[in-house]
Amino acid sequence: MINTLRKLVAAGLLWSVAQASFAQDGPIVFTNVDVFDGVSQSLIEGVNVVVTDNKITQVTSEDVAVAGGRVIDGTGHTLMPGLTDTHVHITWTTLPQSAFLTALPEYNAIHSTVDAKNMLMRGFTSVRDMGGSSFGLKQAIDQGLIPGPRIYPSGGPLSQTAGHGDFRFPNQTHPRFGGDLPPLYQSGAGYIVDGVPQVLAAARENLRHGASHIKLMAGGGYASPADPLLGNQFNFDEIKAAVDTAADWGTYVTIHSYHPESINRAIDAGIKDVGHGQLLDKKTLKRMAEEGVYLSTQPFTVCSEPQLDDFSNSKLAQVCKGTEQVYKWAKEIKDLKVTYGTDMFFLPSEAAEEQAKMMERLLPWYEPVEILRMATSTAGELLKLSGPMRDPYQEGSLGLIAEGNYADLLLVDGNPLEELGAVTNSDNIRIIMKDGKIYKNTLN
Repeated sequence: MINTLRKLVAAGLLWSVAQASFAQDGPIVFTNVDVFDGVSQSLIEGVNVVVTDNKITQVTSEDVAVAGGRVIDGTGHTLMPGLTDTHVHITWTTLPQSAFLTALPEYNAIHSTVDAKNMLMRGFTSVRDMGGSSFGLKQAIDQGLIPGPRIYPSGGPLSQTAGHGDFRFPNQTHPRFGGDLPPLYQSGAGYIVDGVPQVLAAARENLRHGASHIKLMAGGGYASPADPLLGNQFNFDEIKAAVDTAADWGTYVTIHSYHPESINRAIDAGIKDVGHGQLLDKKTLKRMAEEGVYLSTQPFTVCSEPQLDDFSNSKLAQVCKGTEQVYKWAKEIKDLKVTYGTDMFFLPSEAAEEQAKMMERLLPWYEPVEILRMATSTAGELLKLSGPMRDPYQEGSLGLIAEGNYADLLLVDGNPLEELGAVTNSDNIRIIMKDGKIYKNTLN
């Protein structure tokens, strides 16, 4: 994939990061900005923020003087951390489902570069990839070949036979019983594994490629063709095997599941994050808060999706029905850590543009500042669970404007703590900075 991208950049068919970003020598100083630091209930007014290289080096209300560099007058604007989507499928976001199953890997790889750039230009400077083979895409972004967000990759999700990640056609026999391994699994975009040894091998294969966490399909899904929504997937020993292997590498396991029985089994086995949970009960949510397990859920309030068949949409309707209740309970449980994610896949491009706009679906239950924390500081805490051995960006922290943190910043019109549209409408995002580089500037 990397060589393919280099050739496209050389041929002028893709922008490199250097071409896409605004060249800058020396520090960048944002003067007289109002700051949402990722945590505070109200804006910190009239602040000067200095960015040196890729870090925030000064946040002060005092006058600052730096040699060289560039001064950006932020009067009347809000500076805030870049957004994090904790549940993306960055290699599948707008990929047609037919291509997901049948297209050449080179096509899918190039297609993913478009989604990566678009996510960054919506203000998402970091994403947690929750399924797919995004290692090459991440490498290309980190090397400066293409623009895109920071990627925390899981690699291919682990699924049991007939589980949520088993997307074989009905006429495709299991490889264990004489069938061929479908291209989806040959490419590492998913693993069908049964029993502790296979779980260990697949988890270690993802970690070998650079996974920041491991993803298990621990319960039924609405988009999968065979499994019941409320089914339990993987037994305790299989989940525990993945947890122990992840822990050996200093990281954690996250799961796909909606309902209490499978989620409690996974918590018993030691997982640290629930990737959906729309059908949870209050008792389990309280347990998660007490044991420090994150709820990385999504505002599934649209109960039918055009890319899904009737069977999948019938399951989605059940998930959608539980969304309102789980957010109500989550709001009531003080210490429960909730992050923002979208779980978009196989969508038309115009639907993917709703990635930030989906935050507004949370307004019936949360204040804007609570929603923004989910997508900034709390998400940053979740990303740090990868630990020093697996965190691909361990030299700083994300989601919080503070000295020493990465300079992943948005400068927006208005006050997002009063009106979410200040950030959910990309036209209101005047500057997008990632790793100290400016990728969008419509201020001048």
